[in-house]
This record gives sequence, C-alpha cells and structure tokens, in this order.
Amino acid sequence: MSKLTNYFRETSEEMRYKVTWPSLEELQKSAGLVLIGSLLFASVVGVMDVIFNKGLDAFYNSFR
Repeated sequence: MSKLTNYFRETSEEMRYKVTWPSLEELQKSAGLVLIGSLLFASVVGVMDVIFNKGLDAFYNSFR
C-alpha cells in the first residue's frame, strides 16, 4: 500500500510543479485547430464515401 500512496503523491507533485500547462489563449488556439482539422478530415471521408458508394452502385447495376 505504501508504493501506491507514494505513486499518487509523486504524480500530484509532478503535475503541480514540473508540468508546463498552456495558457487559456494557447488552449483555445489549439482547440480551434483540432476542430478545423477534424471537420476537414470528416469532410474528406464523407466525400470519399459518396464517391465510392456511387461507383459501386454503378458497378453493381451494370450486371442487372
């Protein structure tokens, strides 16, 4: 039990004194970049899905 207590004590100490936390402005900029990147990636995947769907539909319908 002593090892577990020591682990949590050292972890909280490191989080307080050794970790460099971003400022609110940096955090907002990073969050904005992640949001834009995620939306861009989702758009590309959505367009690819539509293209592949239409292509496969055309392929399957050619055998009817």
